[in-house]
Amino acid sequence: MKIGISTACLYPMLTEKALEEVGKSGIKDVEIFFNSTGELEKDFVSQLKTIKDNFGLNITSVHPTFSLAESFVFFSAYDRRKDEGLEVFKRYGEITAELGAKYVILHGGKPNGILSDRQYFDRFGEIAAAVKLNGGTLLQENVVKFRANDLGFLKKMCDYLGEGADICLDVKQSIRGGYSPFDAVKLLRGNIKHIHLSDNSPDKDCEIPFNGTFDMIGFLEYAEKCGYTGNCIVEVYRDAYNDYSDLFSSVERLRKEYGNAEKIT
Repeated sequence: MKIGISTACLYPMLTEKALEEVGKSGIKDVEIFFNSTGELEKDFVSQLKTIKDNFGLNITSVHPTFSLAESFVFFSAYDRRKDEGLEVFKRYGEITAELGAKYVILHGGKPNGILSDRQYFDRFGEIAAAVKLNGGTLLQENVVKFRANDLGFLKKMCDYLGEGADICLDVKQSIRGGYSPFDAVKLLRGNIKHIHLSDNSPDKDCEIPFNGTFDMIGFLEYAEKCGYTGNCIVEVYRDAYNDYSDLFSSVERLRKEYGNAEKIT
């Protein structure tokens, strides 16, 4: 299991600058969070690839800037808008291939009462097929205030789609949703392909590693015990730390302590 970082941690720094800062830090495994539609252009993605190659980075996943619009675009009753959205996600699938990444993250639909659970799952399958055209895999993230933050909904999705239901488990989102990330791992097991990692405490639900009280090492070990083989990407907000050095050193410490724990066990 590799531990990396999302460029989202450095927002609102420009995406290409954030990727450069991660490269300078020595961290090698990265999720790129796209923040504007212009960043999907071929010249811009080529710029990201140059940075990736210069620093020897491994891009694990990409996160679309589309997140806030996904419910309106994909999970409404208007098919033309959905079809336009599929073209955008085909482009994200191309970007995964261009950057050597594997996953595209989806927030999905909000509880709007328009689509049944089964219709939602079928719609997810359509988006996944668009991403897969270029070899990418679509992941449903458990974001609070979206339908997929409910564990029962995710379990139903996994039962319905089987191996076609791939999940990104975000620790801070599970805390906000009122359930344990340990329980999520136990319930969803093999369907979880990617983890967004962060620390937390009773007063704050999103902190950099080792600034809170969450048993991060224990969680990683438990995920591995449940068969998890993907990467863990630290994703926090800018108000979770003071200096970039604090962020990067916390990720490096987590990598080292988890590595040492593996050797002991």
